[in-house]
Amino acid sequence: MATPLASAPRSFDAERVRRDFPILEQHVNGRPLVYLDNAASGQRPLAVLRAVEHYETHTHANVHRGVHALSQAATDAFEGARERVRRFINARSSREIVFVRGATEAINLVAQSFGRSRLGKGDEILISALEHHANIVPWQMVCEQTGCTLKVAPINRRGEVELEPLLDLLNARTRLVAVAHVSNALGTVVPVERIAQAAHSCGALVLIDGAQAVAHSPIDVRALGCDFYAFSGHKLYGPTGIGVLYGREELLEEMPPWQGGGEMIRTVSFERTTYNELPWKFEAGTPNISGAVGLAAAMDYLADLGLEAIAAHERRLLAQATAAIERLPGIEIIGTAAHKAAVLSFTMRGCHPHDLGTILDSQGVAIRTGHHCAMPVMTFFDIPATARASFGCYNTEADVAALLAALEKAREVFG
Repeated sequence: MATPLASAPRSFDAERVRRDFPILEQHVNGRPLVYLDNAASGQRPLAVLRAVEHYETHTHANVHRGVHALSQAATDAFEGARERVRRFINARSSREIVFVRGATEAINLVAQSFGRSRLGKGDEILISALEHHANIVPWQMVCEQTGCTLKVAPINRRGEVELEPLLDLLNARTRLVAVAHVSNALGTVVPVERIAQAAHSCGALVLIDGAQAVAHSPIDVRALGCDFYAFSGHKLYGPTGIGVLYGREELLEEMPPWQGGGEMIRTVSFERTTYNELPWKFEAGTPNISGAVGLAAAMDYLADLGLEAIAAHERRLLAQATAAIERLPGIEIIGTAAHKAAVLSFTMRGCHPHDLGTILDSQGVAIRTGHHCAMPVMTFFDIPATARASFGCYNTEADVAALLAALEKAREVFG
């Protein structure tokens, strides 16, 4: 395993962090909960729960255009959250921050607004074989709608995107490159900066699916050089149903609205409608105001902990778990990239991943099993599914030990 063994700073106290998450205090099947399903959804700290509760009990009203005090307070909270997101990812302007339901909706927005209006026969979209379904299916739909072609860059047996073949697929017909920052199925960290540079040299735009990256390392969209960046709130310890599309302002200005209705308009008549300015042009209807407030609180919380410190802590846990699981007979780690985030996918000989997940749950250990919305990845490795343990800021060495003990129990059950 090539993942570097990085020591977490002594100032990072995961046990203290754990106390900020009330849900982790419970027992499951008579055992203390060990939550290792963070790649699917992170838990919420008290700071997020309290921010949402305060909004709902003191500030709630519909945003924008209301002249009464509650509406103005809600608008301030909502737009303040947008500015917090801008700072979190270092966008140039809050006009580049569009609130959506999650990364899936963000990618679909680009696919339908940019893709359908800009692409046609002879044009190409390039993705990798590592992608989540949310970064595959929308582009297939665009290809069906416009006649453009989808190209797929290969991965190797370590679960890494083959960079040279990807670069070879870039050409004058490439209009968009859409790749994950971090693989949700394997934890592979993709060299998105290098890909963005090469794509731009061919005149292509770049969309990065950052759903698995935002909670684990600092994100600077300007340094990455991307044109679009998509992520979900619930992956970074915020509420569900809220997410962000970052897009360069000049691109968003040129793109037509995706959905029509209230909020996204300037004027409406039966003869003609004119559209609102950015970013509201893409935010039809009443938004998820409390979700945005909770997302901003989650970003404040992570900033206080320090994303670099979180990343170092998670790398240490990943290295410990990887080294220990590699010593267990009959268990194979799927995805051994040189650069990984805190995701550990594996199989156990003679035991379907769903059965393995059930045994681990009986021991209080929550992991994810299945194809992880990455069926082409499973097909590449010729397996139906994997078991996936994924670490977060509140996980500890004791959680790693509990995972290993539960795996030993499963080995006893399945021989």
